[in-house]
Amino acid sequence: MRPLPSPLGETTSHSTRLQTTAVKSLVIPQAGEGTIALSPFWGESWREGVFRDSLTCEQPRMKSSWMLVAGLLFGGMGVFVKLGAPYFSHVELVFYRSLFGLLLVYGIMRQQRIGVATQHWRAHLWRGISGSVALALFFYCITVLPLATAVTLNYTAPLFLTILTMLVFKEKFHLPLTIAIGLGFCGVVLLLQPTLQQDQLLSGLLGLISGFLAGVAYLNVRHLAVIGEPDTRTVFYFSLIATLGSGVWMLFDTVHAITPQSFAILLGLGSSATLAQLAMTRAYRTGRTLVVGSLAYSTIVFASLFGMLLWDEILNLGSWLGMAFIIASGVLSLRLSPKH
Repeated sequence: MRPLPSPLGETTSHSTRLQTTAVKSLVIPQAGEGTIALSPFWGESWREGVFRDSLTCEQPRMKSSWMLVAGLLFGGMGVFVKLGAPYFSHVELVFYRSLFGLLLVYGIMRQQRIGVATQHWRAHLWRGISGSVALALFFYCITVLPLATAVTLNYTAPLFLTILTMLVFKEKFHLPLTIAIGLGFCGVVLLLQPTLQQDQLLSGLLGLISGFLAGVAYLNVRHLAVIGEPDTRTVFYFSLIATLGSGVWMLFDTVHAITPQSFAILLGLGSSATLAQLAMTRAYRTGRTLVVGSLAYSTIVFASLFGMLLWDEILNLGSWLGMAFIIASGVLSLRLSPKH
């Protein structure tokens, strides 16, 4: 899929802006999340507009490198999920993560004067449900699988998105794209092989399902962009549905008390995920699209390093090879997928 290009000027025609919005929706964030459309002032006070348009003040040497910052922060989010597992269930972690994001996005919408009301509630509902379940499964897999394995399985979403897009638009699977997709699923088999030996096959399959559902969520995000929904409103309804869904689940499960130590973990979880979204959005606004899309897979590298340093998670050669296949497949799919 083609990632988000640099934004066009204010003189851009309506039809061109609509096409740009459609492409913007193909950004691959974590487990069904979306990008946040930032206000035009970056670095000023909140009331004056907190995020200045990066095209006017971004230093050339950063640009695409913001995706490395996002990858590091997304890897950090996985660390906080794993650290929070002894204190909270994965559903509670989804709730606190989503609530943090909901409040932030609502504040951005207020600052941008974007209303909450929408005529496309069905599309938001499907996007919210698929993205929320994907996020819950992703967080669960982080708590039971090696961090790098869980993150990599979730990053199969671009492969599923490519397949779903080809099917929806009735495109033919040409040979190079078929090989790229096949390479990715060969990587999945290699990555899941160790879980068979550790009786973790179910967890591995749930991780793969999280990638599929994230792909479904991104397809819905794309549809919402095409029909003209602002990015912030799309992220708002996703966060709202995830918060409400996980909150209802918590009513029928044990709710753990928040201690000073666990609060620090929740703060780190919400902060890292939110800052990662902001860095990712800036990367896709200022950097070269294919470079940024490829650098998105740096999250897997950072997750692997965090897993080795913090939990002594040592992966075998087959797992590393599988991760390499999935990354290569995702990058190739970015280049070979049709533009819609």
